[in-house]
Amino acid sequence: QLQTVESGGGLVQPGGSLRLSCTAPGFTLANYAIGWFRQAPGKEREGISCMTSRGGVIKYADSVKGRFTISRDSAKNTVYLQMNSLNAESTTIYYCASCAMATMRALSVWGQGTQVTVSS
Repeated sequence: QLQTVESGGGLVQPGGSLRLSCTAPGFTLANYAIGWFRQAPGKEREGISCMTSRGGVIKYADSVKGRFTISRDSAKNTVYLQMNSLNAESTTIYYCASCAMATMRALSVWGQGTQVTVSS
């Protein structure tokens, strides 16, 4: 089963930007629809963006639309999440996984995630 590794999180000031990376050693991410997810304390994990295997279809949750951009570099076997205009509500752990495009639900096991903290 696909196993992903996330990186790129960190501490950023409000209004700042971060780019998260998703890799999957031993797997070819280009074969999967991949999504980014996050889980705030006390809340269910939510899908924030999903992209089909060839990138032809991309979906975003309303909460991140216009601020976050998902992309993939098949040569690097990496899927990215560019996050701009970050705010305190963006503070949480972010995960990537294979994604069911219709529901934006994860289909593969969770990795360790990467922590994003937005604070001044």
